[in-house]
Amino acid sequence: MFRALVLEEGDGQPVASVKDLDESTLPEGSVTVDVAHSTVNYKDGLAVVRGKPVVRGFPMVPGIDFAGTVSASSYDGIAVGQRVVLNGFGVGEGHWGGYAQRARVPGEWLVELPENLDTAQAMAIGTAGYTAMLCVMALERNGVTPADGDVLVTGAAGGVGSVAIALLADRGYRVVASTGRASEAPYLTALGASSIIDRSELSEPSKRPLGAERWAHAIDAVGSATLANVIASTRYGGVVAACGLAQGGDLPTSVYPFILRGVTLAGVDSVMAPLALRREAWARLSRELDLSKLASMTTTIGLGDVASTCAAILEGQVRGRVVVDVNA
Repeated sequence: MFRALVLEEGDGQPVASVKDLDESTLPEGSVTVDVAHSTVNYKDGLAVVRGKPVVRGFPMVPGIDFAGTVSASSYDGIAVGQRVVLNGFGVGEGHWGGYAQRARVPGEWLVELPENLDTAQAMAIGTAGYTAMLCVMALERNGVTPADGDVLVTGAAGGVGSVAIALLADRGYRVVASTGRASEAPYLTALGASSIIDRSELSEPSKRPLGAERWAHAIDAVGSATLANVIASTRYGGVVAACGLAQGGDLPTSVYPFILRGVTLAGVDSVMAPLALRREAWARLSRELDLSKLASMTTTIGLGDVASTCAAILEGQVRGRVVVDVNA
């Protein structure tokens, strides 16, 4: 038997409860993992609070991340006793996920956990931090360097934003942090932000296809009007890495920033990223992310607190990263 947070279909929204389940209820997969930790991302909030369309079937064990130790494996290259981490691949959406003491998944979805990270640190990073690293890598693939000038990070106090600021600042970038929570200024500055702007400067729809050139490059986790304004205010030849839709999935912009300023919009997908890219991201996170900064942005909860935390993250009330100790 193992404990899990289970979503069942309710009247208009899912019903979440912690239950004891038999291992025979686990979905098919070549590897079984004794999960130690999971985490709460924005998508987890959408799944637990709203259910569909993120959740594609009920009952569902949500949680798009987990880290733990392999207890059984028929997959070549994944051995019993190996510590592994999983991000994405539809886990917690169409395949039972990480809010449980045990998980069973295809072996090709797993990445071996770097030696210098424990499972709690891996989930303090989680999909949000792993996505932040993919964004940094996307900027670098497009030739971005610290000498280019300011890099804007939107949704700065959230998970992606917090890790992105820490990564960029430690690599010598001057980071401009956009947030709707002025009280978070000391937190963002401690992570490495050089200046802070209010998100209201970017969140309202603009009638102008181009704005004043304000930053060299950007990482955006917000989408919608915010992303449109970010693109419109990026300097000539700049790169914007886009990875989220906290404000919305639309993009009310024009071609002008792309054809008059040569701005590049680099889409970043964490869910189905190839294994080689995942391994590179996790290897770099283990080397480059300041673990003291990671600790400063992290809180820990148990399975029983997941539902309320998911509601809070949708309201923009969660700062940094939240680790879920599934055994607490």
